[in-house]
Amino acid sequence: MMSFLAEFWQFLKARKKYWLFPILVVLALLGGLIVLSQGSAVAPFIYTLF
Repeated sequence: MMSFLAEFWQFLKARKKYWLFPILVVLALLGGLIVLSQGSAVAPFIYTLF
């Protein structure tokens, strides 16, 4: 996983695509929120946000 992140960072630096990083961070956070809330009592409250 770390090699992927290092390679991705090199890609961003070489191509000057720094705007992609915040988008991917937000997508990862939303994905983690959905995965962690899947079987919990908080799930109905999170689904009302979307």
